[in-house]
Amino acid sequence: MSSLVSPAVPAAAQGSGRLRVVTRTPASLAAGLVALLVVTALAAAPLWAGRGLIQDLFFVLTMLALAQYWNLLAGFAGLVSVGQQAFVGLGAYLMFALVIGAGLDPVLSILLAAVGTAAIAVPVTFLVFRLHGAYFAVGTWVVAEAFRLVAAQVKGLGGGTGTALPKSATNDAAWVTVVADALHLRSAVARDVTAYWLALAVAVATIALVYALLRSRQGLALAAIRDNEGAAGSVGVAAARAKRWVFVLAAFGTGLVGALIYLQKARLSPDAAFSLLDWTANVIFIVVIGGIGTIEGPIVGVLVFYLLQDQLAALGAWYLMLLGALAILVMAVAPRGLWGTLADRYDLALFPIRRRLVVTQERP
Repeated sequence: MSSLVSPAVPAAAQGSGRLRVVTRTPASLAAGLVALLVVTALAAAPLWAGRGLIQDLFFVLTMLALAQYWNLLAGFAGLVSVGQQAFVGLGAYLMFALVIGAGLDPVLSILLAAVGTAAIAVPVTFLVFRLHGAYFAVGTWVVAEAFRLVAAQVKGLGGGTGTALPKSATNDAAWVTVVADALHLRSAVARDVTAYWLALAVAVATIALVYALLRSRQGLALAAIRDNEGAAGSVGVAAARAKRWVFVLAAFGTGLVGALIYLQKARLSPDAAFSLLDWTANVIFIVVIGGIGTIEGPIVGVLVFYLLQDQLAALGAWYLMLLGALAILVMAVAPRGLWGTLADRYDLALFPIRRRLVVTQERP
């Protein structure tokens, strides 16, 4: 379990001095300052960027958040799911139901939809956790397909063809009007700007949440379960309970992002909201390319994915073939992903979670 603590204790520990556990590195301090500047620049993007770039940044930020939650499951807890589109779709449909059926504010509906998604994920765990390995992965996909079929029967939300949000919940919403008046924007542009700011807040909060979790005792438990569940159980780690709550947490975050994505789209259908390609296959590509089991990996992966999509999407089916070929090449040459390979070679950690033992000399 090398991800938990550094394997070797300095020889100086045998003499005078005290051992201290640290996680911070010089690179992480510099990365923190750079991250602060980047987030500040992104927050101010509506002041200097056009609508097209704002929409692209919204896509990058939402895919980054989805990738972080999938990476939390697969990379840190060992739960390889290919059914995360279930929670994207659930979040979207619950948000639409609350806005259209109950007339609630869209932003409040996003939060309530995430809570509802997490609540639905609880009984799902009792089904899929009876499966292991490849059977677990297939089981999550089957659950997602079941939710898609159920959503297609909900006539109040358009059935199989889907439905759209009313104008009162999009361009005429109170929060859109405030942004439009403050920045002197058209309502359609103000809606994109507001959704972008929400996406930025969600992405930053997601990274902070995952980082804090992995540095906690729960993070140690997840890493122990991933590396050797039997050994983790022998030292008192409640594996079933830990896997259940992290699965529900990932469902909450994925549902939140799904609701936000479809608030910005303002229209949904079962096939789009529960799309395996859009919300799981692409996310897996991002994590694998960037580096599974690292917080930095999805950040690198989503930038690579965006650049590839921007440059190659016009190629149609060839675009998907090239993505697949690239994924295979990276897995063959650099199994740890682009960031994982770089981090291993140069001992880099911008978001360090490994515990290191250092010796502090006692004063005479």
